[in-house]
Amino acid sequence: MTDTFQTRPELRGDLGMVSSTHWLASQAGMRQLELGGNAFDAAVAAAFVLQVVEPHQNGPGGDMTGVLSAGPGADPQVLCGQGVAPAAATIDAFEALGLDMVPGTGTTAAAVPGATMALLLLARDRGTASVRGLLEPAAFYARDGYPVTERIAAYIARVAALFREHWPTSAATYLPGGRPPKEGERLRNPALARTYERLIDAADAAPGREAGFDAAMAAWSRGFVAEAVDAFGRIAWMDSSGSPHRGMLTGDDMAGWRPSFEAPVSIRHEGLTVCKPGFWSQGPVFLQQLALLEGLGADPATADGIHAIVEASKLAFADREAWYGDEPGLPHAALLDEARTAERRALLGETASYESRPGTLEGRRPRLPDLVARHEVDPTGLSGVGEPNAVAALLDSGPDATGEARSDTVHVDAVDSTGAMVALMPSGGWLHSSPIIPELGFPLGTRLQMAWLDRDHPNALRPGKRPRTTLSPTLVLDDDVPVLAFGSPGGDQQDQWALHFLLHRIVGGRGLQEAIDMPAFHSTHTPSSFYPHEFQPGVVLIESRAEGSTIASLRARGHRVGVAGPWEIGRMCAVGRDLGTGWLLAGANARGMQGYAVGR
Repeated sequence: MTDTFQTRPELRGDLGMVSSTHWLASQAGMRQLELGGNAFDAAVAAAFVLQVVEPHQNGPGGDMTGVLSAGPGADPQVLCGQGVAPAAATIDAFEALGLDMVPGTGTTAAAVPGATMALLLLARDRGTASVRGLLEPAAFYARDGYPVTERIAAYIARVAALFREHWPTSAATYLPGGRPPKEGERLRNPALARTYERLIDAADAAPGREAGFDAAMAAWSRGFVAEAVDAFGRIAWMDSSGSPHRGMLTGDDMAGWRPSFEAPVSIRHEGLTVCKPGFWSQGPVFLQQLALLEGLGADPATADGIHAIVEASKLAFADREAWYGDEPGLPHAALLDEARTAERRALLGETASYESRPGTLEGRRPRLPDLVARHEVDPTGLSGVGEPNAVAALLDSGPDATGEARSDTVHVDAVDSTGAMVALMPSGGWLHSSPIIPELGFPLGTRLQMAWLDRDHPNALRPGKRPRTTLSPTLVLDDDVPVLAFGSPGGDQQDQWALHFLLHRIVGGRGLQEAIDMPAFHSTHTPSSFYPHEFQPGVVLIESRAEGSTIASLRARGHRVGVAGPWEIGRMCAVGRDLGTGWLLAGANARGMQGYAVGR
């Protein structure tokens, strides 16, 4: 690879920084900082705007995970906005419907929506702004409209037939004039604007700031939002199974759940503390990869480094498939044990592995989900992966005609002058996940598709349990000082692209923006968390800006390499703090020309 790739300057300032996957969201977050707010105000305002302007990537009815620090000396925390499975969502219930996996679309796959509640909790407990101040920008864009990007236009066009034929409530919003909107046109969502305004009104009627947030959360979980969700779920809607099904989520499910703060899972790596969400997410797979690569000097700008990174990711993600899930009784911490990691590190070979090799856990044998264990792979059938059409199919995260999509998420990071830092990963509730609830202007999410209908697996579906989520933001501390907050949309690839970013910083010594812009790559060796859970053993996709000798070296080691376009992989966002100069830093992904960082 060539020495330098950088599309934009690394931003530096001392008031605050915001980086997100859409320029309007970054601007809304920066406005909060300029009004005297803190990093949490900025991140929440940006996240609410993202619900409006990236409806194909997230929505109010989705979920969210965050990792944060109030500043030097403060304990880092994880914000869990991942809702649980409804009371009616049992394996028996899905088997009675003739299903062997949870559908990827439709109301049947909805967990309790957690994103909006989590944002309100974060703002109440860590922010300074009012509900009105944080929600008004999002309400404005929903009411008055925002410019349609090429990606949104393409998404809507691909599901237009589904909307017309089966989801008329979605067609009413996203097919204005009976057709998909074109790039550059203005798109409005008046019903969503009214939802935000009703939350604002509920808060304004309460006596005081904290009471205002409590009132808004009550309006969501026990008031008009929960009532509309409950009524809508009684209707049968077409989903990706090919048949219509009713929802399982009720108002009682929403009333009985709350977002929460918890301690992160962390490791020390190269003198830094790296913090991730717990084993109910895929977050610790990032830590397992770092641990496996400890001492190897794996530079993601070299063929040797890429090979080591890809092989380490296969081992870490195999453990994810066997052991991760919302099962408090499992000794998950042992997955990061140094002796176990050393044994796993010895499995890293000179050639590409085509196996799934989860390790034991304190003497317990690993269990892969039945659907994965039964999957038979013919490696010779992957020989065409280098062809352009095959590469495009593997990269494509957009929905097919049923609304199924591999990965859709947004991201926002913020840091302020006090050193407070936060990374938020909202997702779910996509415009193509389920029909829009007409009174509310948004659909429900489909996160239950990530749980297995396999009673003996740690990620087995069970009422009141969080489905294992792919949402995985990262916070890094130097001693007790937060120095990096970052993340990328991308489903199963989140903890690959984010890993490469951090290694570019630590091993390659690259600047924050340059680390984002370096030629990206990832493996599709591990089963997708998304329905129907496909995977391609041995496959690595890499951007064409990588040197030809690097690609040839990877192929010589047995990797099935697909070459993507020069700027097709990843959507990284990041903020940081330079302890040497005191400057606050920010960078954002240039791919797609939509993500931007702002600051001063």
